[in-house]
Amino acid sequence: MKSFDFHKPATVPAAIALLGGAAETKLVAGGMTLLPTLKQRLASPAALVDLSKIPQLSGIAFDGDMLTIGAMTRHVDVAESELVRARIPALAVLAAGIGDPAVRNRGTIGGSIANNDPSADYPAAVLGLGATIVTDRRQIAADAFFTGLFETALEPNEVIVALRFPVPAAAGYAKFKSPASRYATVGVCVAKAGGKVRVAVTGAASCVFRVAEMEAALEKQFEPGAVASIRISATDLNSDIHADAQYRAHLVTVMAKKAVAAALQSL
Repeated sequence: MKSFDFHKPATVPAAIALLGGAAETKLVAGGMTLLPTLKQRLASPAALVDLSKIPQLSGIAFDGDMLTIGAMTRHVDVAESELVRARIPALAVLAAGIGDPAVRNRGTIGGSIANNDPSADYPAAVLGLGATIVTDRRQIAADAFFTGLFETALEPNEVIVALRFPVPAAAGYAKFKSPASRYATVGVCVAKAGGKVRVAVTGAASCVFRVAEMEAALEKQFEPGAVASIRISATDLNSDIHADAQYRAHLVTVMAKKAVAAALQSL
């Protein structure tokens, strides 16, 4: 592994200043993706900026009808939060199913969505719940945030500060997980709020996406049977050693039914 400078700023402005201080400077949140990348010599940054000592980036709060989660909040803290369990139980269930205990105790929600792994769980919740990503300079709607394979709308040196989740009337998450990594082979988040329904799918394609046909069907009848006959195209879906595109297309419907059933249990 190539040597690099290591910084632990205490404030967001200090972190941003460090990002502009050297070429190829990388942020470190939980390090669940970055550290293996460094060990495999797939990246050679000149400096790392660790966000773990910035207190305002961690924590969970509820204000009005919005649940706010700091970007550096660990998966385990989301999973075990009484606020999350009371307001959006599906989000706590999702966080509890990420990776293994080691990953949940180090990984962060902000790091996960900034990385935008195509099989990560959080993008489905962020898109499905219609969250807002708050950065040091603006607010980005979930529909505009995830742009492609490992790509987001974040600009150079832009730092995620928090995520704001509107509390839905009902929400559920279900995934068919890889037995080794526990990543989502296919994961589906379904959320109902104000008569509208959002259905977001992760793991199936190069980037999380919504399924308009399922949303329309569930707005008419919010029950698993409403999506049972809906089949999505396998075109452009992922194929790998875990599942081919046709199987993933089938799993989207199966997991959507399970997610709706889970949402109904939260009512």
